[in-house]
Amino acid sequence: ARKRLKPLQTVVAWRGRAEWDQVMVGLYCGDSRLQQDALDRVSAWKSRYGPKMPLAVDCTAELIRCKVLDSSGKLKSHELILSYGMALVRFVNLITERKQKVVSIPLRQLAREVSIPVWVVDLRHELTHGKLPRLALCRKGCDVVLDWLRKMYWNRQLGNNLCEEDEDEEEEQEEVEANAELDSDAWE
Repeated sequence: ARKRLKPLQTVVAWRGRAEWDQVMVGLYCGDSRLQQDALDRVSAWKSRYGPKMPLAVDCTAELIRCKVLDSSGKLKSHELILSYGMALVRFVNLITERKQKVVSIPLRQLAREVSIPVWVVDLRHELTHGKLPRLALCRKGCDVVLDWLRKMYWNRQLGNNLCEEDEDEEEEQEEVEANAELDSDAWE
């Protein structure tokens, strides 16, 4: 007689699907108190999971942490730019790093392959190699990247149960990307 194989079980840092969903909703809700609760939960996951923490969860938490700090009014503009900047640089580097091959591929090309707007890569370049951009541009970059993470990672984890994307939203995103192409004047 054939033995039935048990499905492989994966150990994760969260208690179950409900906790995962609750954290996702908390991170994206816009209420800084609920976002802080979700960030605390992600920190607990990170202490349990260590380096196995999904990059998208880690990047989302860092970007949301910037938004919570921003809304608190406790940091000066320059400090916020540095905070947003570090989170954005880390996001672009970590997400594109996995696509990097033996031969070095330009970040702009890698970003296009994973549907990250090219202007976000340009923003990352300015943050690491140029003059620091305005806070408004860092905030916009954060919002665009959080939206990308929601669509490309969190919604897929939920099986698109909570968030359905419609055509109007796609058109709006394309318009935002078209208007956000950075030229040299945008940095002034």
